[in-house]
Amino acid sequence: MKLDARIPAGSLEEKWTRYRSTVKLVGPNNKRKFHVIVVGTGLAGASAAATLAELGYTVSAFCYQDSARRAHSIAAQGGINAAKNYQNDGDSVYRLFYETVKGGDFRAREANVYRLAEVSAAIIDQCVAQGVPFAREYSGTLSNRSFGGSLVSRTFYARGQTGQQLLLGAYSALSKQIGEGAVKMYPRTEMLDLVVVDGTARGIVVRDLVTGKVEAHAGDAVLLCTGGYSNAFFLSTNAKGCNATAIWRAHRRGAAFANPCYTQIHPTCIPQAGPTQSKLTLMSESLRNDGRVWVPKKTGDTRRPGDVPTGERDYYLERIYPTYGNLAPRDVSSRAAKRMCDEGRGVGPGGRGVYLDFADSIARLGEGVIRDRYGNLFEMYERITGEDPYKVPMRIYPAPHYTMGGLWVDYGLMSTIPGLFVLGEANFSDHGANRLGASALMQGLADGYFVIPYTLGEYLAGSAGAKVTPSHPAFAETLAAVATTTEKLLAVKGSRSVDSFHRELGAVMWDTCGMGRTAEGLKSAIAQIRALGERYWQDVRVPGAGEDFNPELEKAGRVADYFELGELMCRDALERNESCGGHFREEYQTAEGEALRNDTDFCHAAAWEWTGPGKDPIRHVEPLAFESIQLATRSYK
Repeated sequence: MKLDARIPAGSLEEKWTRYRSTVKLVGPNNKRKFHVIVVGTGLAGASAAATLAELGYTVSAFCYQDSARRAHSIAAQGGINAAKNYQNDGDSVYRLFYETVKGGDFRAREANVYRLAEVSAAIIDQCVAQGVPFAREYSGTLSNRSFGGSLVSRTFYARGQTGQQLLLGAYSALSKQIGEGAVKMYPRTEMLDLVVVDGTARGIVVRDLVTGKVEAHAGDAVLLCTGGYSNAFFLSTNAKGCNATAIWRAHRRGAAFANPCYTQIHPTCIPQAGPTQSKLTLMSESLRNDGRVWVPKKTGDTRRPGDVPTGERDYYLERIYPTYGNLAPRDVSSRAAKRMCDEGRGVGPGGRGVYLDFADSIARLGEGVIRDRYGNLFEMYERITGEDPYKVPMRIYPAPHYTMGGLWVDYGLMSTIPGLFVLGEANFSDHGANRLGASALMQGLADGYFVIPYTLGEYLAGSAGAKVTPSHPAFAETLAAVATTTEKLLAVKGSRSVDSFHRELGAVMWDTCGMGRTAEGLKSAIAQIRALGERYWQDVRVPGAGEDFNPELEKAGRVADYFELGELMCRDALERNESCGGHFREEYQTAEGEALRNDTDFCHAAAWEWTGPGKDPIRHVEPLAFESIQLATRSYK
C-alpha cells in the first residue's frame, strides 16, 4: 500500500490556488454523464450532494435517517470557526491555521489545515446567503464568541443550535436539487458494503431499513460522509444511530484506516446518571465563555456549591492555564477534570463531576444576556438533571465525543481506493490528535462546498473506466458476502442482546483506551475484545428476519464492526509510544502531567491496512513535514 498525499508544490499560501488553477476539469455537458454516490447527508454529505448536483453531476444520496435533515450534524451546538477578523482582535488565516495545527498537537497534515483555514471565510458567506440565522450584534453585523485553544473570537453561532441551522441551510440547497431531479434521495437506507471493480470504487450495497430489502447501486465515484465512531465506547455524545459501518466495510475492502486511536473526550458533558444509561449529553463548549469551572479545594467536600465560599474553591483551569483559563483546549481541560476527580475533589454522585458556574456572569451581565446566549442549553440541562443552572452550577464531566481518526485520504480527499472519497469526520486529515472546538462544522462544509467539487472533477476527468452496472460480477459477489453476514448473525440465536455486548465492549474501551492509556491496559484490552468478539458470534441473539423491519439486525452488524474497530483503536494506541492531544499514554507525560510527544519517532500519520479477519493488520506511515510551522511543545499556560 502506497500513501501518496499528492500535495501540490509551491508555498503553503499558493497550494490550493495553484491546485484549482491547474486541476483537470469536466466539461459542463459531460458532468451529467457521471453518476456520483453520496453516503451520509450531514453537513459534509448534504453540501457535497447539493454542490455537485448544482454543477451538473447526477447524484444519488443515501441516509439511514427518515430525512436528510435528521443527520447528527444537527446536534452540534456551539458554533463554526472562520478567519474573518470581525472583532478586529488580530485574527487571520494564518492564525486559524496555526492554532488548529497546535491544537492537534502537531499531528495534522499542514497543507490540508491551511486550505481549511483559507476557505473558512467563504463558508460563512455561503451560509448567510442561504439564510442561516447567525447571531448578530445590535448593529446588524455577525457576532462572534471564543472557543477553547484560541485567543481570538472567531466562532459564528446561532445560540446553542448552530449545527441544526447550518444543516437546514445545506438541506435547503439539497432539497432544491432533489426537486429539480438532479439528486435522487434514498432515506432509511444503510450502506452495508463497498463494491470495488478492478481496484476502483464503483458502487455500494445497501439495505432498506423499512422493508429489509438489500440491493446494489453503481456509480462512477463514491463519497463517504458518514461521521465518526465514538459509539465504539457505547456511551458517547453521539446519537444512538451513529455508527462506523460504512467506513469500516470500506476499510475491509482496502481503504487504509488512519490514526484510529485519536479520539476526543469532550470536557463539557452531563455526567452519567446510572449504569443503565444509553447515551450521554453534550453541553456546548461555548458555555465556557461565561461559565467558570471549579471544584472544592478540600478533598471529600460534600457541601452544596452555594455553601462553599469563594476562597475554598479551586478554579483550576484559571490557576493552571492562566493565559487561556476556562477556554483551554478540550483534551487539556478533560484531563484536568479527571485529575481533580482522581484527587477526590470531584462533585456529584460518585465524585465524577466538576462545576460549571455562571453566577459571576449572571451578576455581571444579567440573567437576560445569559438566557439570550445559552437559553436552550440551560433548558436542556434542567430537563435532564432537574437542576436550574441559573441558580446552581452545572455539573459536567468528560465523555467521548469526536473522532479525529478515520479513513486515510490524500490532499484531494481520496482514499487508498481510487474513486472512494471521504469527507468530514469520516476522514482523518485536518485535526491531528485533537480537534479544536467549532472546527468540525468548518471542515464538513469546507469539504462539501469548496474542496470536493474540484478534486472529484480532477478524478473523473482523468478516469477512462468503462461504465459498470449492478449486473457486473463484483456486485453479485458483494451482495453474496452481505447476505452471508446477515444469515450468520440471524443463525446464532444466542442468549444475550446486542446492547449487552456493546455495553461490555464500551466499558473495556473507556477503561483502557479512554482518557488514560497504558501499554499493559491496551494489551489486556486487545485480548478482552477478541474474546468478547468470539462470544458475540456464539451467543448474540438477533430476533426477526433479514428481509423485514429489524432494528436489532441493524445494531448487530454495527456492533460486529465495533469489535474489529475497537481492537484496531487499542492496537494503534499501543504502537504510538508517545502522548499527543487526546491520545494520552500515561507512561509519556511531563512532570506537570501534560502530554509528552516523541517527534523523532512518531511525527507521522499511522495508516492501517486490513489483512483479513483475525489477522494482524499492517501499519503504514505517512511522515508529516512542517515547513511553515516549527514543532514546539504545546503550552496553554
